[in-house]
Amino acid sequence: MNRIFWAGDSTVQTNDYSTYPQTGIGQVFPLFIKEAYCVENHAKNGRSTKSFMDEGRLKAIEERIGEGDFLFIQFGHNDEKSADPTRYTDPHTTYVDNLGIFIRVAKDHGAYPVLITPIERRCFEEDGTLGPGAHGEYVAGMKQAAEKYDVPLVDLYSMSREALVKAGEKNSRRWHMFFPAGEYTQHPEESRDNTHLRYEGAINYAGMIARGLRQLGGRYAEIVKEELNLET
Repeated sequence: MNRIFWAGDSTVQTNDYSTYPQTGIGQVFPLFIKEAYCVENHAKNGRSTKSFMDEGRLKAIEERIGEGDFLFIQFGHNDEKSADPTRYTDPHTTYVDNLGIFIRVAKDHGAYPVLITPIERRCFEEDGTLGPGAHGEYVAGMKQAAEKYDVPLVDLYSMSREALVKAGEKNSRRWHMFFPAGEYTQHPEESRDNTHLRYEGAINYAGMIARGLRQLGGRYAEIVKEELNLET
């Protein structure tokens, strides 16, 4: 069985009961892949490319990844936190360099790296239009890395922006941890979180990644269940 290793942050991580109803993309992605593949989700809340490596999380993947496996690399939300030197990376220098280290780990073990741009935040303006974007420079940096290191990229950022515009401010709330007090017994307080996802949002964005892999074709399309209708 080939494995999909996932390196990323809280938008990807597998959650447990303590963080319900928060749900990560990597947590639900097995619903989209063939039985011959499985996901090993190493994503963790609050991590950037820098802190993920500094904590030995990439090393843990390196010790397990092998020929024919895949490494999905999805960062950006925390790399942009310039006030935190333990996480911050410059989008066009250290961020690109760090992505290159992740890519090299995969290639050195005969695995296939895939870069995935970060999801957009629910950055709606007061007039209901979607704002200019939260991760633009890091999306550009990841595209720069894809070209520099000659690896495939799934532009989840652009797909998520398009989906948010289509859904609108009110309807897109159900994708995120944005809900009134009392809706969940496990999370009784109000939440106005425009970054982290609930189950429907995780499913929505995981489906976009699956569609992106199908569009890449070849071995990447082979991961995705053939019977799924992923068109929008």
